[in-house]
Amino acid sequence: MTETMPLARALNRAMRDALAADDKVLLMGEDIGTLGGVFRITEHLQRDFGKNRVIDTPLAESGIIGSAIGLAMRGYRPVCEIQFDGFVWPGFDQITSQLAKMHARTAGAVKLPVVVRIPYGGHIGAVEHHQESPEAYFAHTGGLRVIAPSNPNDAYWMLRQAIESDDPVIFMEPKGRYWPKGEVDFEAPAAAMGETRIARAGSDVTLIGWGAQTTMNLQAAQLASEEGAEVEVLDLRGLSPVDWDPIIDSVRRTGRAVVAQEAPGNVSLGSEIAATVAERCFYSLEAPVLRVAAYDVPFPPARLEGTYLPDVDRILDAVDRTLDY
Repeated sequence: MTETMPLARALNRAMRDALAADDKVLLMGEDIGTLGGVFRITEHLQRDFGKNRVIDTPLAESGIIGSAIGLAMRGYRPVCEIQFDGFVWPGFDQITSQLAKMHARTAGAVKLPVVVRIPYGGHIGAVEHHQESPEAYFAHTGGLRVIAPSNPNDAYWMLRQAIESDDPVIFMEPKGRYWPKGEVDFEAPAAAMGETRIARAGSDVTLIGWGAQTTMNLQAAQLASEEGAEVEVLDLRGLSPVDWDPIIDSVRRTGRAVVAQEAPGNVSLGSEIAATVAERCFYSLEAPVLRVAAYDVPFPPARLEGTYLPDVDRILDAVDRTLDY
């Protein structure tokens, strides 16, 4: 069965189905009950499953994550909502010091099936603490799985897979893509949870991104095609661990690679991808691996968002430069 819906509704459906399938699944977060969350992702779930399954928490991210860790140790599967990307930092200590470490610390005896949902990224006209891209902090932390869907179908299935996983998962939700619609196939997942997906086939340049950036990359690829360049767009999906084989195979075919991200470029996930591609595809590369990123400054006022975040023009400039090399 296939339905057309926004990414936000696909996430809601994924949590609804997970709550119905397993009574150990709990939702926790600020204003997620009666209000349904600031983005209405959990709308009506408390009404239908009760306050003991969909829990409105105090404004205390450290308490949310700490409580989820304790519940997971008792056999539950908590799904925590962080209201905005920039609000995760009070819970960062619990995530990196406890959630990520407990399985290794106990030699595998303790599993922590906790999902931390983080709306992230720009394109909503907000300010700092509301439009940031902190994925590199979590991808750097051993013991965490970090994933990011770019479309409604992936949002549904990747969240279902994350909830069913025994590993702690940081689930990065591209808030700029919450409301555009797409088809969701409820029969079977299209891919494994963190598998890299070829979003558009091409032969001249490999363009790599994730989350909302994938949509921007697809727009750039379409414009490049009209000018005679066929760009292959890869949707990373898994940020840690990265599914490298499709990336390496693509770059070895095209001989050129561009990595585009909303996050600042300094010490970023894009830097790691560029370095790994350069190492593993050295003899296939016809040009240096190029990066397109936000600038290495705090997120600016909303009126400067369009200048700060990578747009189609900046992506096409990088594509042109690598083709001209």
